[in-house]
Amino acid sequence: MGKYIVRRLLQMIPVILGATFIIFAMVFALPGDPTVGKCGERPCSAEYVAKFREEHNLNDPLVVQYGKYLGKFVQGDLGTNYYGIPVKEDLAQRYTITGRLALMAIAFEAVIGILAGVLAGVRKGRFIDNLVTVSTLFVISIPVFVIGVFLQYLFGIKWGIFPATVPSLDAPTSSLILPAFVLGSLSIAYVARLTRTNLVENLRSDYVRTAKAKGLTKNRAVGVHTLRNSLIPVVTFIGADFGGLLGGAIVTERIFNIQGVGGYIWRGINSRDGVAVVSTVTVLVIVYLLVNLLVDLLYGVLDPRISHD
Repeated sequence: MGKYIVRRLLQMIPVILGATFIIFAMVFALPGDPTVGKCGERPCSAEYVAKFREEHNLNDPLVVQYGKYLGKFVQGDLGTNYYGIPVKEDLAQRYTITGRLALMAIAFEAVIGILAGVLAGVRKGRFIDNLVTVSTLFVISIPVFVIGVFLQYLFGIKWGIFPATVPSLDAPTSSLILPAFVLGSLSIAYVARLTRTNLVENLRSDYVRTAKAKGLTKNRAVGVHTLRNSLIPVVTFIGADFGGLLGGAIVTERIFNIQGVGGYIWRGINSRDGVAVVSTVTVLVIVYLLVNLLVDLLYGVLDPRISHD
């Protein structure tokens, strides 16, 4: 197990280097002037532009810029954005609330999605199966922003059950329940359908029929044998989805006025703040790789036949 973890961590290094270089090249090779709008409605003076470009190494070739950025990054310095604020300070605040939001969305996704999928799978062809199938298809067909605005109006404005917006970065967890459900709504539907499909397929397997023939009850056959094997692709999806929820929460964060990572990336792109965008996305890549490693380790828990020796 230890050798496997070390090997996987070493494999992450070229992935991180390649991903960060591609992101860096995409951001800093784009045409345009990052000083536009920095001096209000008037164009910035030539002295200011020259000083700005020198401070942020914009006069250097792209490879040299990347080398300087990487040298600071390996020392834990994520750089300073174009407004003079250390990116590490911004991310420390925004990752906290976005991380809470993503974890709550994952919890909804795992609990509701898996439960709905199991109920539909063990009652294939019955009312609950048809209900889950139709409702998940309905959710998948609706854009997330429509679901978000509708639930915000219904539960936040009309009924007042949940806050309509998230007031601050240190907002209580209760104010994130509705945004987290909206963020995970599409994934809940996918997890439910994926769980149902795999469960139905495994219930037809020879080992399940053999277990039932030996006197094992249906509940025990599902809970002990079938469900564990059916959850392997579900765990893979949830693990991959976590990174997507961290970076893809832009729509949800804008609906509920959450000052998180998604909005930070969006503002960085609009203002051409390359350092903020690259550093934020790089951290997302690292988190995504670590979550994938955790998912691979969970395979051995769900299926003892999978060894990491």
